Amino acid sequence: MGHHHGHHHHNHGTKNLKAAFFLNFFFTIIEIVGGLYTNSLAILSDALHDLGDSMTIGLSWYFQKLSEKGRDDLYSYGYKRFSLLGAIINAIVLLLGSAFILKEAIPGLTNPNETDAQGMLILAVFGVIVNGAAVLKLRKGTSINERVISLHLLEDVLGWVAVLIGSLAMMYYDAPWIDPLLSILISLFIIFNVVKNLKKSFSIILQATPKEIDVKSIHDKLLGLPEITDVHDCHIWTMDGEYHVLSTHLRLDKDYSLNEMANIKSRAKKLLKEDVQHVTIEFEGKDEQCEGC
Repeated sequence: MGHHHGHHHHNHGTKNLKAAFFLNFFFTIIEIVGGLYTNSLAILSDALHDLGDSMTIGLSWYFQKLSEKGRDDLYSYGYKRFSLLGAIINAIVLLLGSAFILKEAIPGLTNPNETDAQGMLILAVFGVIVNGAAVLKLRKGTSINERVISLHLLEDVLGWVAVLIGSLAMMYYDAPWIDPLLSILISLFIIFNVVKNLKKSFSIILQATPKEIDVKSIHDKLLGLPEITDVHDCHIWTMDGEYHVLSTHLRLDKDYSLNEMANIKSRAKKLLKEDVQHVTIEFEGKDEQCEGC
């Protein structure tokens, strides 16, 4: 019964991501056409952002389905780290696109093109509605994928609110420079977030200790068990930023039976379950030398 219930939620998450992907992708196409029609760099730069979002959501949808396979002989830890590959591809596309938008927009500050402010306003209202609907769809979900993507789309809603305000200003004031300024701000915002995500992705690939993990606290928890006298050869890394893995050697104060060691291991894992999802423990006797240290 428990397995069936979990699978149901997983399936529901996949459907939510699928709906958000198609909403975002079709609206991106509308944005590109609308941006070209209104001659708005701000809308085209947001179209680039939404194209990146579509790729992110599509990959999240794919990996959500892929994760149902679990681990196998080829990938003994499962398929979680594939999401990093998607994040890096997405980041490269966004960086290249943002660089192109900046190249076009910066000269536009001093020599702006005329834009269709009314057309921009219509697209902005549509953008708030479509992205808002996708956020509401995903906020009902329970998976990490859904929560992360919903926050990303919430940023899009705020971006469209900025375009809406800018288009209203251009309708009442002769200020065509607002459009290239908005596109520059949106592009810089994209670059800032992309660089931040790239740094996180590379730290995961390089197996850095997750920032939210306090290594000293983990040592202290384990040393709190009366049978453990030393914690060493401790390695902590993360598969995808959410699923953390730990392996460590624990020195015991004396020799114990297999049943007693199983009990110590169970208590040790229980102490760490809030911080780490996968724990591997190797015991060492009181006078045993650690070969790998």
